[in-house]
Amino acid sequence: MKEKLGFIGLGNMGLPMAINLLKADYQVYGFDTNTKAMEQFTAAGGFALETALDIAKQCDVIMTSLPTPQVVEWVYQSEQGILQHAKKGCLLIDFSTVNPELNDTLHTEAIASGLRYLGAPVSGGVIGAINATLTIMVGGDTDDYISASEIFRIVGKNIYHLGTSSSIGTRIKLLNNLMIGFYTEAVAETIVLGEKMGIQADTLYEVLNNSYGQSRIYERNYLEYMKNDNYEPGFSTNLLLKDLKLAKEMADEAGVSLRIGEKLVDLYSEIAQQGYGEKDMSAAYLSLKETCKLEQF
Repeated sequence: MKEKLGFIGLGNMGLPMAINLLKADYQVYGFDTNTKAMEQFTAAGGFALETALDIAKQCDVIMTSLPTPQVVEWVYQSEQGILQHAKKGCLLIDFSTVNPELNDTLHTEAIASGLRYLGAPVSGGVIGAINATLTIMVGGDTDDYISASEIFRIVGKNIYHLGTSSSIGTRIKLLNNLMIGFYTEAVAETIVLGEKMGIQADTLYEVLNNSYGQSRIYERNYLEYMKNDNYEPGFSTNLLLKDLKLAKEMADEAGVSLRIGEKLVDLYSEIAQQGYGEKDMSAAYLSLKETCKLEQF
């Protein structure tokens, strides 16, 4: 008999991940504060529960995919949280992107409560979650990783066990998102400058896609969003900004000066304040066009 799975956080990433587990014939119990997400989950065959506490009491494995460290802290550490009420031996898998110190704290507290914990942030966006092609960066005990390996194979494609530290995956994820911040602004500036000089965005992409300027972010941002004038968030500006702030905190603690990275926090804060916070991060292009008073291609 398969283990009873719980999934807390049925947002843009969590919902398709939970649905992929349902497709693999797992019994999945879910909770989210968003009623529409819960309806989609139950329509896919999931069992909706009323609180995170209910998930904690009933499930053998509990996964979380939550938007901010503050929400993660509440779900895990509050009086009604997972750490207080999960069954002994329960395996906790946090797919959220948080500060590394929180991973380490939750790991320590989980062990003290007779629980198991893996930090397992993901990369690949909504499309990766839907298609189960996510990269999963796992930190934690080897036996716990082995126990969770089937789950990881169902929701992802590139699975890395990076060591016994529960925060190592998060550190690498934040480095990844720091680079995403660089690339996203670079794509926006390149296309806007090209357009200002009369170069068609399609022509620019065709040439640079076969040059060293090519990147996955250029491909993603241009082909999936900018070209289609569609900025529904696969990964919102606000979430990128959150991760850039966490990356800066990580750099400060390491004593490393991020000569460009520190400026990115201010830049994406300004983009969010322009009204693009809930838009996809590729809306950095719209922000720059607005600033330059250029018409869209």
